[in-house]
Amino acid sequence: MTVQLTLTPIGYIRTPYQEKQHAPRQPGVDKQNVTGIIELLPDKNYDQALEYLAGFERIWIIFWFHKNTEWKPKVLPPRSGRTKRGVFATRSPHRPNPIGLSLCTLIDVKGRTIRVENPDLLDGTPVLDIKPYIPYAEAFPNSEIGWLAEAENSDETPYSVEISPLAQEQADWIRVNHDIHLMDRVVDILSFDPMPHSYRRIMKHDSGGYVIAIKSWRVLYVIEEKNVLVSRIHSGYPSEVIAALDPSIQSLHDQNAHLQFHQKWNS
Repeated sequence: MTVQLTLTPIGYIRTPYQEKQHAPRQPGVDKQNVTGIIELLPDKNYDQALEYLAGFERIWIIFWFHKNTEWKPKVLPPRSGRTKRGVFATRSPHRPNPIGLSLCTLIDVKGRTIRVENPDLLDGTPVLDIKPYIPYAEAFPNSEIGWLAEAENSDETPYSVEISPLAQEQADWIRVNHDIHLMDRVVDILSFDPMPHSYRRIMKHDSGGYVIAIKSWRVLYVIEEKNVLVSRIHSGYPSEVIAALDPSIQSLHDQNAHLQFHQKWNS
């Protein structure tokens, strides 16, 4: 018998991450020091429900992957090489019920507002519940980690990734001017497996080398044994598409960033 369940958010979290590719894969792995702010809904007595939470160092945030519209029974996690794994053996967001679990350091609690350190959630993510982290009941550092042990015990050396001065200049410009942290995601992916793969949107480039697509951006690179050299960044939109845009209508992903990028680098 199938039971229908109804879930209602208790609040929403505010973070700097607007797109999936901007958020870190796990809490605390982003190089930036980021603060997330959870605002619980009013008129629910949630301020009383938060009493005594401030004494805990870490909290579990149970949330809803609100930007996922489908699930996949098998997925390709970042450290899985080229082997797809059953979704229940991974932390993938593509789940039958898109419920997420995130462990964050608690900064403070004021009224219905909770501040946490270095969350991995997108801005506006619905929060379903909050629970304190209890080390003696929830920390088992010697537990078996299944297929992940293969990656940790592998003799294979990860790829080193070098970024050319041009690519670094472009990445810095995109980050500073449009708050798009493109290169962190690129390095994360290429350091594990830079070879062509449709699932990770990596393919050979017409001019030689390879290109990885991150949303609407294209990053070119070459591989020499275990070294990856990122040469430059391209817009994913041809110049004629950008030239024909009506600036008053935001019809493309990262449209203003692409428009200015074309103007600066004539890509």
